[in-house]
Amino acid sequence: MKFLARWIISAVSIYIIANLSIGVTVLGFKTTIVAAAILGIVNTIIRPILIVLTLPINIVTLGLFTFVINGITLIITASIVNGFYVENVFAAIVASILISIVNMILVNLVGVKK
Repeated sequence: MKFLARWIISAVSIYIIANLSIGVTVLGFKTTIVAAAILGIVNTIIRPILIVLTLPINIVTLGLFTFVINGITLIITASIVNGFYVENVFAAIVASILISIVNMILVNLVGVKK
């Protein structure tokens, strides 16, 4: 049940950010649900590999490079999902930060715990 709630919250977060016109476009809520699922899979499989591979850069930048990694995972998701578009790397980084913030707010409002 928690998995389903967090998946829906992620989809709503993506949908909200896509409607802010910051360079992320989603064609319909159905696409948003698919994008949330794929983003979850990418974050589970690819993100840890990217973090390990870029560990020296992450140490030098005091963890700020993690924002770039999150943007890259969003770009990877956009390349997989038809109807989910990210204009550029900067838009992906900003969108990933905003998605995380909205996600955190919605999780706290709904009361879904890990």
